[in-house]
Amino acid sequence: MLLLAFETSAKAASVALFEDSTLLAEQYQNTGLTHSQTLLVMAEDLLKQCGKTAQDVQGVAVANGPGSFTGVRIGVAAAKGFAWGSEIPIFGVSTLEAMALGLGISDGFVCPVMDARRNQVYNALFYVNQGVMIRQTPDRAIALEDLKKELKSLEKPIYLVGDGSILCYNTLQKDIPGLILPPEWKMHQRAVGVGLAALRQEKPDDPAGLSPNYLRLSQAERERMERQEKKAPL
Repeated sequence: MLLLAFETSAKAASVALFEDSTLLAEQYQNTGLTHSQTLLVMAEDLLKQCGKTAQDVQGVAVANGPGSFTGVRIGVAAAKGFAWGSEIPIFGVSTLEAMALGLGISDGFVCPVMDARRNQVYNALFYVNQGVMIRQTPDRAIALEDLKKELKSLEKPIYLVGDGSILCYNTLQKDIPGLILPPEWKMHQRAVGVGLAALRQEKPDDPAGLSPNYLRLSQAERERMERQEKKAPL
């Protein structure tokens, strides 16, 4: 299967093209331009460079959260439009699982972390044994203090990945000496991980039912609920 993968859950955007389990090519851009400006242009260029067209693509994958509300929404909309227009399968994958797979370690724990503000991170924990990755927790928004308590009990090295890596390392490394900070170029989520996560799925998603998984309400939604609660009669 020729699979096109999109990643837009943070500041950077990337696309990757797989043929079965082989990575053919990837484009990555972290220039500050909006994903709506860059994503489909990058996909078109990538296909052209590989001697392929949109009609050759047999499946599309996208990180559908957690992550930036705007970024995830753009990526999911682009992937759904591509899948509907070409009538091909779509795979929505966890941003955190994709990050863990993209890091590519062979042994130890992988701890993806994305800054969720308010002293929280979006996080999941994975264990890798001889290259086989097993999920240990669901995707969640967790306080840094609670994450510290959980990680302190682990004996093997813990590899951080994600835009919250520096925050977590600086906050937790005194209490958790096994934390390992990746180099900057490996720290951020990429479409390669999205493609790898999609290849692990047994079946595609329903294009109509696929939606962003934000894990928590946006600030605007939280403020609206707070206003409604204040107006509600006692």
